[in-house]
Amino acid sequence: MTADSRPPRPRAFRLDPVGQVAPPLATPDSGRPAFADTTIEFQPDPYSREAEALPAEEVAIEAAQRRGMWGWFSFGWGGLFWSALGSLVSLAIGLWIDRLIEDLFARAPALGWIGVTLAGLAVVSLGVLGARECLGIFRQSHIAKLHASLAAAHLADDRDAARRQVATLAGLYAQRPSTAQARAELALTAQEIVDGRDLIDIAERLLLRPIDTQVSREIAEAAKRVSLVTAISPRAILDLIFVVAQIIRLIRRIAELYSGRPGFFGFVKLAKSVGAHLAVTGGMAVGDSLVQQVVGHGIAAKLSARLGEGVLNGLLTTRVGLSAMAVCRPMPFGVAAQPGVKDVAPFLFGGSQERDT
Repeated sequence: MTADSRPPRPRAFRLDPVGQVAPPLATPDSGRPAFADTTIEFQPDPYSREAEALPAEEVAIEAAQRRGMWGWFSFGWGGLFWSALGSLVSLAIGLWIDRLIEDLFARAPALGWIGVTLAGLAVVSLGVLGARECLGIFRQSHIAKLHASLAAAHLADDRDAARRQVATLAGLYAQRPSTAQARAELALTAQEIVDGRDLIDIAERLLLRPIDTQVSREIAEAAKRVSLVTAISPRAILDLIFVVAQIIRLIRRIAELYSGRPGFFGFVKLAKSVGAHLAVTGGMAVGDSLVQQVVGHGIAAKLSARLGEGVLNGLLTTRVGLSAMAVCRPMPFGVAAQPGVKDVAPFLFGGSQERDT
């Protein structure tokens, strides 16, 4: 056997980092590098990128929260107009109170001091109300940021971030005695769980699933009231007033169950988020079927025009309630899918039982 016909001896070589050209290896026959033209390139997996992206429902929720609950009021031209108008009204009221107190002093010193005392009490009360409004807006912004942080930690499976955010979530309900057992169990579990995604799922089961059940029950009861009153109301204006009142009450009740009762300006920001969520999702709650809703309304309309209007108003109330549920919830839906209209109010489609989970 000649030297040229012998098989090549095995050689050891080093794997370079991805993206670099392999070192040239000379071959005895050609005398040129064997892998001189070979480049190892990294090809990202499109399926892995798709799996690491937030769901479309969660993107819509976070976009709606940023439109309303995320921060304080934005001072554009509209904000500047209302600020200037409010300042003028405040100045007018202040001048009127000053003139009133001067007239009271002119009549009798005792009446003047009574007026000063009442004005002082009004200023103190206004300061307390302003502090409560600021606290409510700060709480809503905190809820929106906590929601986004938990979604990011769940997506990245970050253990440290999950522990921090879950502790913040538990502190949000520290003043509720009904969550004491769930918070104690969650505190023990947080020291044992390694996977951050599992820890967030356990926190959702322990803390938020009972609240989700209460919120679903509130939405169903509001839809029932709206459907019943619309069906028996003699005037359309009464229907409109009642539906608006029930929607306002439902949004405030959902916010109270999840994070605390908002004030006037806090409710305005919350209503802005709910409207933005309805606009982003096209007015349809996740998982609902437009065909089922149209068919359900059509059957009711054949029985009675007022009954059909009642079903339609009940659907509207349920959709608004589900949007408020999505934006007020301090964490995304992970263990279970976000409920839809038929899950919360099946009686609008002829169902006989409500969802109990």
